[in-house]
Amino acid sequence: MRILIADKFESLGLEALESRKFEVILEPELDAGSLPARQAELGAQVIVVRSTKVSAACIEASQDLALVVRAGAGYDNIDLPAASSHGVFVANCPGKNSLAVAELAWGLIIACDRRIPDQVVDLRNGDWNKKEFSQASGLAGRTLGILGAGRIGRAMIDRAKAFGMEVAVWDRFLDEEMAYDLGVTQCKNLINLAKMSHVISIHVAAVEETRYLINDKFVDAMRPGSILVNTSRGSIVDEDALRKGIREKGIRAGLDVFADEPSGGKGEFSSGIVGEPGVYGTHHVGASTKQAQESTAMEAVRIISSYRDTGDVPNCVNKSSASRGAALLTVRHLNQPGVLAKVFDILSRSAVNVEEMENLIYEGGKSACARIQVGKSPSMNDIEAIESEHAVLGISVSSMDSGKEQL
Repeated sequence: MRILIADKFESLGLEALESRKFEVILEPELDAGSLPARQAELGAQVIVVRSTKVSAACIEASQDLALVVRAGAGYDNIDLPAASSHGVFVANCPGKNSLAVAELAWGLIIACDRRIPDQVVDLRNGDWNKKEFSQASGLAGRTLGILGAGRIGRAMIDRAKAFGMEVAVWDRFLDEEMAYDLGVTQCKNLINLAKMSHVISIHVAAVEETRYLINDKFVDAMRPGSILVNTSRGSIVDEDALRKGIREKGIRAGLDVFADEPSGGKGEFSSGIVGEPGVYGTHHVGASTKQAQESTAMEAVRIISSYRDTGDVPNCVNKSSASRGAALLTVRHLNQPGVLAKVFDILSRSAVNVEEMENLIYEGGKSACARIQVGKSPSMNDIEAIESEHAVLGISVSSMDSGKEQL
């Protein structure tokens, strides 16, 4: 199996892939523009990326492509609709970089509170201004508002307690019992979170529902002089709204991600918000520690190996979560070649589409049970035709909605 790695990838992961007899092509200099042509030339079955964008053109470049792995937590740099429409699995590596991201987020929080970058600049310029920098608010006893209670959010919670901070969390999937277990205040209203927090840290996925989650209304509700940290994705923050809050309310911001950041590891960068006073930025390096990258690389190896060896794709993000089947056809049969092919042929002649299926083998391997989800219920003629096959031991049909057995 040929793997094209179109980004930086840890040597530990490369060695693991090569030891498993994969054909590995490492070309970290590829970008969104050059990747489609290279994929058309190579016909790789698997593409691995970190920040490099995988466009529809790349997915359509070769019919050989079967799996795209994002060696990181998100997957917004991969054209998911295009992958799904072309039968290409997309998987990511969630949780492997959570501690690294949380560590950087705390670095940005402290940098904002104590204005560490400004102090460094003054010292390098030969300026001693202790009076100016002796006015930090401090963190103990203040409230940290967290957007998103996933792995990174929970790592933030643990560290906030070490700083003696109160923690309030907004998360669509957080309930009162979970909040109690985490020792945090559940905040169901995002605007209320903005009002009550001295520091706000963002840890939600970049999806359509979270685009500009931090907007004019949110920024207007923030406390004057409060801190906003974003180590998630640039699309979540309306930078114009944040800039207004910086100028009018003295908000400070620690940003690891930006709306128009380069797609690769190096490139031209221009953003008006980084020139604002009290804004401290980093180069989208939240996940970029040696520990996190090695852990992520080995997770990518596990995903690729599982796909080759079993057909299963761990952490698949574009498999339908809801069944599309209207009925469940259960066929008990002898474990012989051609039995299921005859069943599918009968269904095909009646335009009954197979949505999903699994074939369970009984102990001893002499018989099996096929559970076939179909787009519509087979007719009685179809059922009788299947039953007439000599290798079929039994058959039943049930509705996917009610589960009521028809036969």
